Amino acid sequence: MTRTTISTYCRICEPLCGMIATVEDGRLISLRPDDEHPLSRGYACPKGLAFPEVQHDPDRVLHPLRRVPGAAPGEFEQVSWEEALDDIAARLRALVDIHGGGSVGQFFGNPVGFNISGTLWAGALMTALGTGHQYSVGSQDINSRYVASKLLYGSISQVPFPDLRGTDLLLVLGANPLVSRASGVRAPRVKEHLSAIVAGGGRVVVVDPRRSETAKAFEHVSIEPDGDAFLLASLIQVVAEEGLVDQEAVARQAVGAETLLAAVEPFTPEATAARTGIDPDVVRALARTLAAAPRAAVYGRTGTCLGEHATLVSVLIDALALLTGNLDREGGVLLGQAVVPFEETAEKAGRLGYDTQRSRIGGFPDVMGTWPAAIMADEITTPGEGQLRALFVLAGNPVLSSVDGPALAAALEQLDLMVALDLYVNETNRHADYVLPATTWLEREDVPFAIVASSPWPHVQHTPAVLDPAGEARAEWEVFDEIARRADIPLLVPGWLHALSAPVRGIARRLGVRGPTPWTLVDLLLRTGPHGDRFGLRRGGLSLKRLRAERHGVMLPPARGDRLAEVVRHPHGRVDLAPVQLAAEWDRLRSALQVEADPAYPLRMIGLREMRSQNSWMHNSPTLMKGRNRRHAARIHPDDAAAVGVRDGDTVRLTSTVGAIETAALLTDEVRLGTIACPHGWGHAAGWTVANAAGGANTNRLASARAEDVEFLAGMARLNGIPVRLEPVVAEEAVGTVG
Repeated sequence: MTRTTISTYCRICEPLCGMIATVEDGRLISLRPDDEHPLSRGYACPKGLAFPEVQHDPDRVLHPLRRVPGAAPGEFEQVSWEEALDDIAARLRALVDIHGGGSVGQFFGNPVGFNISGTLWAGALMTALGTGHQYSVGSQDINSRYVASKLLYGSISQVPFPDLRGTDLLLVLGANPLVSRASGVRAPRVKEHLSAIVAGGGRVVVVDPRRSETAKAFEHVSIEPDGDAFLLASLIQVVAEEGLVDQEAVARQAVGAETLLAAVEPFTPEATAARTGIDPDVVRALARTLAAAPRAAVYGRTGTCLGEHATLVSVLIDALALLTGNLDREGGVLLGQAVVPFEETAEKAGRLGYDTQRSRIGGFPDVMGTWPAAIMADEITTPGEGQLRALFVLAGNPVLSSVDGPALAAALEQLDLMVALDLYVNETNRHADYVLPATTWLEREDVPFAIVASSPWPHVQHTPAVLDPAGEARAEWEVFDEIARRADIPLLVPGWLHALSAPVRGIARRLGVRGPTPWTLVDLLLRTGPHGDRFGLRRGGLSLKRLRAERHGVMLPPARGDRLAEVVRHPHGRVDLAPVQLAAEWDRLRSALQVEADPAYPLRMIGLREMRSQNSWMHNSPTLMKGRNRRHAARIHPDDAAAVGVRDGDTVRLTSTVGAIETAALLTDEVRLGTIACPHGWGHAAGWTVANAAGGANTNRLASARAEDVEFLAGMARLNGIPVRLEPVVAEEAVGTVG
């Protein structure tokens, strides 16, 4: 019996907490927090600690599965890798020959952001095909933040973040960092950092329609759902009206300030009070405090990214920081510097951009080469040139996590080829021709990429594979590499060079010599990046070899201010506070000041994140799904419930203009009157035993997939502030229908 301990890190969410894996005879025994990790220092959340239950889950896909010919969705038979790969490659090749590479697409889920090898090779295949059909969870998460960065800085890969080390005031909008662990910022011990701000005499102010866990711990300003754009416009209006603009910062850093300040003139706190629900005196006091604070930071995340004016909100967050002299400043809002500059390099090479192409449906601009997931069903079912005919799904479940899942599920049945790489059969890939067994994050080598740039304490860590792949699972990059080889699709080289090199590649294969791997590129990116060793020319610089030798990774120089000149890619070299793309958004926002609520849908639903789940997964852990955590429930204000005769624990129906769900009522005054808060990511009805038992309601059924209802600039689905109607469900109706 051989027992070993291996240092690794969690890849469920942004903190990347250090973990110690105990392995006995090749089997994972336990995961525990790593006390010696320089950032997490012995902390890990319940999700990471429960991951052994996923690793050993009997429902996990461990062998290639092929849809039984002519069978209903979800009916699969086990086949060999050879059978699967040969058939997939042959069908892919035929589709490309007949309809072109633009008929093939890809959807990738959240875990791809923590899988650099899979990301590189999946992207390489789509690039080789020349397709525009790429979709991701970004249009239900963060794409509006990326587009705001493109408009402001000319750099779509830049994600500014609050400097938690020494700010005097942190304004938090649409985020619950004590539960999300500070999404978009790498700060594993975020509660400790926020508490330190207050202990040092500073303030943490949380603006949220719900008195969230973070709001309870600090100061709370209650706001109407989806009122962020109006509040931010009012804050800027007050700063301008009262002469509080930092004119030196504006002159040095920005263009377009006069246009922005003219745009906010109608948005006085009194004019926006009906849309924010905040007393004008509170808004004015907050604006003055922001402007007067020695150092202040403004931080917005998922809640601010999913409303009707999502891109404008992200622009205004940074604009407010700049106008008060807090952008690109220590203790304020800092600009990221990539450690593994994957996205930055791709952007410079023209591979990751904005509005370089438009979708067939809705004419949406692409965001980093992706289109809104909301239009994917119509892209499949609408005939014509560029119709989506084949789809690869990597670690994603858009039938559950995107909008109008039933329409997407029906559309998937029309595809000529669908291939999924995943740990489970889920609501989406049950419609696939093949479900291929992927590795867990414990079964692959990794180096983090994007999120490392967004931290006051830059740190990068390599992890080896802790375990051999279970069953017949394979690393995703190897699967894409093999499909491309068998389909004769060149990866990373021009087609003409691929054709000329065919004899050499044949000899190399016979000799067992493999071509470039993702780790070839990762090493290149590390060495040539801002902290790289320049192939030995810079002592102490980064390389893959060095990271593999450092058990707990490498701490890099602390994040600093005064980097705007390095980041901005506009020809004028400054932040554009008045991008022309926002003109129509300002018109819409002004018009919305006078919009009356529809009496048929008098309440507003917002999303809710829970500590023990991660979007649509981790519901398959028996440990995490104990007790009340197993039950999906809508948080409803007692007065709203009483108005329609709903009691605590009753089954209720929430109805929007496009759909309805049924769930349990949880009465609480933590939500403001007129607001209903529901956890997202529930509603399972596929191959996860524990998750299926948990069930729950899929709140995305209430969101519209109509092109006219999708935020245009970033293609964001509107998942916050959805107008709904609440009503009780009598016992006879509720039987077998909840969720």
